[in-house]
Amino acid sequence: MKVRRFNTIGLKEFDDYLDKLGKDGSLPPPELLLENPEYSTVLDVDIELELRKFKTRFELAEYLFLIFSSANISRIEQDAGLWAWCTLFYFDILCPVNENGARKPREKARYIPQPNNYKKYYRHLLMGSYLIYRAHKDKPLRAMALLCKPPYVHSEIQEQFAAYIQLISNKAVVELVTKLYYDPKTGSVKRGASSKDNKLGTARRLVDILNQFDLTWDLYATTPETLLNILPKEFGKFAKSSG
Repeated sequence: MKVRRFNTIGLKEFDDYLDKLGKDGSLPPPELLLENPEYSTVLDVDIELELRKFKTRFELAEYLFLIFSSANISRIEQDAGLWAWCTLFYFDILCPVNENGARKPREKARYIPQPNNYKKYYRHLLMGSYLIYRAHKDKPLRAMALLCKPPYVHSEIQEQFAAYIQLISNKAVVELVTKLYYDPKTGSVKRGASSKDNKLGTARRLVDILNQFDLTWDLYATTPETLLNILPKEFGKFAKSSG
């Protein structure tokens, strides 16, 4: 299907649907909004999206980057109408039906981006993944710890690091995160890395440590190996299995 952009009316209709879906998970997605000119408009360039199954956010981000990188869409990270339209197009994989035949939507920022809200813009399931992939397009696999979850999952690790632009855009930091917390054998995050209790060695603790380092060192001038060597011993259990 050719990509379009929700107008103000379309965004409001999608927003209303999400509110209703929170009360009745059996409501089908309003697919008529996608191509109806009352709710969406064409782009200046022709872009085709295919309905595919993606196992991970990495796969989805990779696909979107290939599609959008050559389209020269101006300020795509600010285009809420575009990303919300794409979200509805891929709604079945971003808000899937559970075993009871119902959908359970999460916070609205995951489906309708808030590009001007620095506390929430990165939580959008499509745009957030796309921006991470784009920031590391020279070596996308360094961001695997952030993008290894299914498309509908906003992981604790992604939440912690994407909240800080100085961390999520730093090549050494992101590669360090993957070295520490991603297990290529399982294709997932190592057990215990995503604890929300600020336990020793967790991703949440690493954010605190790196923000302290950033006060005295230029993290953009370092390497993941250097950072790994100066981390406190509490990260040893994850470092030992980083390979």
